[in-house]
Amino acid sequence: MKYYFLIFLIIMIVGCGSENKKSSISTLSTFTDSTSYALGADLGENLKRQQVELDYDVFMAGLTDAMLDDDLVKLNQSQRRGVMSSLQKNIREKAKKEGEENLKKADQFLDNNIRENSDIKETPTGLQYRVINEAQGAKPVQTDRVKVHYVGRLIDGSQFDSSIERGEPTEFGLNQVIKGWTEGLQLMSVGSKYEFFIHPNIAYGSRPRPKIPANSVLIFEIELLDIIQKDK
Repeated sequence: MKYYFLIFLIIMIVGCGSENKKSSISTLSTFTDSTSYALGADLGENLKRQQVELDYDVFMAGLTDAMLDDDLVKLNQSQRRGVMSSLQKNIREKAKKEGEENLKKADQFLDNNIRENSDIKETPTGLQYRVINEAQGAKPVQTDRVKVHYVGRLIDGSQFDSSIERGEPTEFGLNQVIKGWTEGLQLMSVGSKYEFFIHPNIAYGSRPRPKIPANSVLIFEIELLDIIQKDK
C-alpha cells in the first residue's frame, strides 16, 4: 500500500506522458507542497538508484483505470503481486551483479594504487593512505570524539560528500563511523591532513548508500582539526 501511495504522489507532482509532463516546480509555498515534493523526490531518487524502468503513459493508464473503475484494471491483485515480485527479484539480481563487478574494480584499483604510487602506504587491514600534511599534535584513540573537515569521492572522481562545501566541520566518535575512518584517524595527529583509500570491506561493503554504489572504494581527504573529547 505504501509503495503505491508514494508512486501516486510523484506522478501527480511531476506529471506523466510525453505530452503532459510539467516543468519542475519552482516554489514550495505550503506545508502540503513541501511534503508532497519531498516524498516525490525521495521516490524518484530511489527508483533512479534501483534503475527501475517505467513507461509513464502505461503507468498513468494503470493508475487512472484503478481510480475510475475496478473493471478497467487489466491485472488482478494476484497478477499484480506476481509482477511486483518479479520486479523486486530483478532489482536484487541487478544489485548483486553490480556489487560483484564493483568489488572486482575495487580490488584492481587498490592493487594498482599501491603498486604505482610510491607515497601510498598500506596497513594490515588493507587501508591505504597518503600523507598530505603531517603535524605534531596529539593522536586520537578509538574512544575519542574528534572534529574534522573532509571531502569524499569515488574512484571515478565523483564527489559524494563534503563538510567543506557545507561550511562547517563534522564531529563524531571514532567508534561511530566506518572501520576505515576509525583506523585511519588514529594514524593522524591534530593538524594533519591525509588522503585515505578505503576498501569496501572496511567501508559500507555491499550496502549501497545515497550516491555510493555497493562495494565502492571510498577516497577521503581528511583534516583532523581537533580532539574535542579525549578518552580518560
